[in-house]
Amino acid sequence: MKLVRIVFLSSLMVASVSAVAAEQAINPVSVHVLNLQTGVPTPGVEVELEQKQQERWVKLSTASTDQNGRIGALYPAGKSITAGDYKVTFKTGDYYKKNGKDSFFPEIPVIFHVEKSGQHFHIPLLLSQYGYSTYRGN
Repeated sequence: MKLVRIVFLSSLMVASVSAVAAEQAINPVSVHVLNLQTGVPTPGVEVELEQKQQERWVKLSTASTDQNGRIGALYPAGKSITAGDYKVTFKTGDYYKKNGKDSFFPEIPVIFHVEKSGQHFHIPLLLSQYGYSTYRGN
């Protein structure tokens, strides 16, 4: 009975991981927030995605990082990313306030440019209360 239970749970875990991987592969924008002070993922950070249309920013979606500090699918579901400028804003001030800590940066906007559709854009944020770093991940 234990072997059947282990096999079932293992299959369930593989299916869950596969579903998340498939969602990330299809969705063109994902983020990951890691806490530089503790070295662990940062759950509960609200993140907003916007697209520049003419001369103004238009909100496309908002989500919060999961227990692993990730949002695997930030771009609106069922839509393809188009060329243009995009902005991911990490609401770090709200996150630190909820956790009873001060922070120098109330928001961290990351603007990036998409030249053509069909690509995946992963934006990791390495975060501390008084500093941050970001780059194009994979």
